[in-house]
Amino acid sequence: MNGEIEGPASGYNRTMKVMVGVSGGIAAYKAAEVVRALQRHALEVRVTMTQAATRFVQPLTFAALSGHRVMTSLWEMPTDASPDAPIDHIAEAQWADLLVVAPATADILARFAHGLADDFLTTMYLATSAPVVVAPAMNSVMWEHAATQANVEMLRRRGVRIVEPDAGPLACGMVGPGRMAEPEQIANAVLNALGRSHDLAGEVVLITAGGTREALDPVRFLGNRSSGKMGYALAEAAQSRGARVILVTGPSALHPPIHCEVVRVTTAEEMRQAVLARQAEATLVIKSAAVADYRPVVVAEQKLRRQGPMTLELLPTEDILAEVVRRRRPGQLIVGFAAETEDTVEQGRAKLLRKGADAIVVNDVGREEIGFDSDHNAATFLTLSTAIDLPFMPKRKLADRVLDEVVALRRPQSLLVELSSTELELQREMPVREGSSVQQDETALRESAAPRRKALMIE
Repeated sequence: MNGEIEGPASGYNRTMKVMVGVSGGIAAYKAAEVVRALQRHALEVRVTMTQAATRFVQPLTFAALSGHRVMTSLWEMPTDASPDAPIDHIAEAQWADLLVVAPATADILARFAHGLADDFLTTMYLATSAPVVVAPAMNSVMWEHAATQANVEMLRRRGVRIVEPDAGPLACGMVGPGRMAEPEQIANAVLNALGRSHDLAGEVVLITAGGTREALDPVRFLGNRSSGKMGYALAEAAQSRGARVILVTGPSALHPPIHCEVVRVTTAEEMRQAVLARQAEATLVIKSAAVADYRPVVVAEQKLRRQGPMTLELLPTEDILAEVVRRRRPGQLIVGFAAETEDTVEQGRAKLLRKGADAIVVNDVGREEIGFDSDHNAATFLTLSTAIDLPFMPKRKLADRVLDEVVALRRPQSLLVELSSTELELQREMPVREGSSVQQDETALRESAAPRRKALMIE
């Protein structure tokens, strides 16, 4: 349905996979929050539990949260498993990009340290080559015991990352170190171990994706070849870096990232209305959709029949990016995309100046190996004073590179350097428009930089 808002969608092909190990302590109930925290960062999560952990929380809880069978024993086999099915603890060890154990009891730390492997979690620990993160939780005396500290130090020397327990009231009634770290702190440790940043925490990112369709009749429409892959990759990347993401998407066969708010539209006008309705919430707007530039003046009520040559009268659609820039609030960053087939950088810079956005990401869609419906792309990230080459790479990786540059725009020093050189750089690069004076062009340049100065003052 047009303009329909969706909740999280499952089935998105996320690249980072995390196995959560739950051992038997009272903090096991908080492991459910750890699973949720990891999912909010677009990580695929599976869970394994020790037998002791199942006394505190039922496996069904984690199965419902993760959408996967929970491993609790070396001896459990699915009823439909074939004789040549892979060995679970080996298969899961190879599947995971990272193993995190939360809570990690004194017992599980000792078993890890001394290589004892008699259940699913401990055998998987020995079988994986992925990074390992542990979040200890226990009584403060147990935590401070020399044996526990020796085991922790041994694991640390082997490269295991330790999320130190917090101090405070414990379930046993004592007060001291031993409380499991907060779920978001554990999630941050996982992101760091995976090399994922969390630099968009607190941001609300509004992203448009896919192409729009303008009906000619009940059967046909004017559209383009956009698959939405770049916009969806940006949505996943922004969410994994801590942002709340609102994805306004044209028709697409892709599954949006889990926990991303999705607004589905069809026409350019529907996309315009959806974007303007949510713009006030956003701290960052990324317009990566391929919006139709024209729409038919008249939409036929019945299917058009073949009757020789036909002339279509078209009207331009509203310029969504320009309107978003006009309505921007102080401190709001706006990034547009430009799909070009010739003079890519020059056309992109001209669009940047026309629209007044903070940056334009321009790519050459005339190349077969990149652009529309491809899993790869290459682009140039343009601001008023810079042109940063983003070479051929997977779209998911390019999404992070684009966000790296967007984050750089947030830094006051970067803005100061950019603003100080804006007029000089543009005077060198921008030709005088036909029918205008140099003074008029200088005035236009100052006006295009004004929103950025205002944003800098607010920040």
